Amino acid sequence: DWTPPSPGYWMRNFRLGEWLPEPMTPLFQDWLLQRMEEGYLLGMRQTAGAAVPWRYVAINGWYYTAAPNPRAVPVILLRALVESRGRIVSFLLNALVRVTTRPETADRTVLKVLARRWREELLPRYRRLVAEGERRVETAPPSALSGLIDEIGRVAGECLWSLAIVGGSAWKMEGSLASFLRRHVSAEEYGSVQVLLRGLPGLDLSVPAHAVQSVDWYWPTAGELGWRRSEAFLGGRRQRLAAEREAAEAACRRALADRPPLLARFESLLEVAQRYAALREEQARWFTLGWPLLRRCALRLGATLRAAGVIDQAEDVFFLTRAELQATAPLQEVVRRRRAEWEQRRRLVAPLTIGHARFLERAVTSVVEAVRATGQPSEGAIVGQPASPGRATGPVRIVRGPEDFDRFQEGEVLVARATAPAWTPLFARAAAVVTDGGTLAAHASLVAREYGIPAVVATGDATVRLRDGQVVTVDGSTGTVQPLE
Repeated sequence: DWTPPSPGYWMRNFRLGEWLPEPMTPLFQDWLLQRMEEGYLLGMRQTAGAAVPWRYVAINGWYYTAAPNPRAVPVILLRALVESRGRIVSFLLNALVRVTTRPETADRTVLKVLARRWREELLPRYRRLVAEGERRVETAPPSALSGLIDEIGRVAGECLWSLAIVGGSAWKMEGSLASFLRRHVSAEEYGSVQVLLRGLPGLDLSVPAHAVQSVDWYWPTAGELGWRRSEAFLGGRRQRLAAEREAAEAACRRALADRPPLLARFESLLEVAQRYAALREEQARWFTLGWPLLRRCALRLGATLRAAGVIDQAEDVFFLTRAELQATAPLQEVVRRRRAEWEQRRRLVAPLTIGHARFLERAVTSVVEAVRATGQPSEGAIVGQPASPGRATGPVRIVRGPEDFDRFQEGEVLVARATAPAWTPLFARAAAVVTDGGTLAAHASLVAREYGIPAVVATGDATVRLRDGQVVTVDGSTGTVQPLE
């Protein structure tokens, strides 16, 4: 049953949901998720002068989030208006409205300041906290470990807020640029708006040790999996993509050369869209800096419980609640039951959205359709969001986790529920990428563009409808996956 606890438009891919491709484990849901939410609201309050909390809930263990209950919105906004002394009005106007209509104005008024604050204040503070924690994690008593988890969780939540507002502007700016080009330049001139947003200079696609599969701390990080830090680009792929981008930019400029006001508008839209596409990936890269340390803290707490006979192995700690970390009686049966339930929930096909909200649905659909190439999908095609342009044909390989990485072969189509930074090395071998979840600004979308391979995201259930070895054609411009067998 996927009925939410209250009315509204509940989204699985929004906010933290993009980073949770699996149902949550009990300790994450009961502890780290709450600390991150506290940090998120703190970041909002520091930025806008007040916090407007969104609702979030676990439905069959899966994370969903929704805007405040419509009936409560007037009271919430009035309280926020008073608390912020009016600041929240300017913030909402720029961060949510102008960013889709006049993104250069939103950048100049609000977003550029927030980006600088992230780079000069928040990220250095996060780094210092993690570095200090790494120096004392192996000798800290349980109470200190718990305090460290609380601190890192809150700062990570602040970073998530910045990623949502600053980096999250990238897909809105992409939609604005796409809408402009659709009105004023023939698609035959430049191909796809996404060609203009790849091959960008300065992007670092190497895999750091803190890259994650999921923000649920149950899952090992890239460092634990042994992934190398090299970028794993093949040949002159980056140079080719940069040349294609520059050629598309030049074609747009030629098409607008006799209309100076439109050319100036194109230049401003292009500049902010490219800058925020790169910034979004940079913020996403650093968001999980604290995860290796968070896992070490949790596993040390688990080792203490194992030594006391409460659980059988340190990893079982992820299937306890925070209150149960104080237990002295055996909890092996509790762990066994919860792990079995979690494994069952992993096999469910969780809907991307539940309920309806005209404004939110229209806002997302308008951006997606502005980016999507024209044309009707063929009969039997799987339809998602057009995340990275191009067409490719190859056999499907469904990848559910690191246990499947070695099976993935050169030229196969990577099909997954979602991809995360720790999966980046697979893109060098993939012909295309297809995911159940994700958005235009998701990891799969941005990295696929930089590898020059087609990607279709937000299909909902491609991992269920396709099978290993099945040959498909992925069209990342129209957002379709066509089975050929």
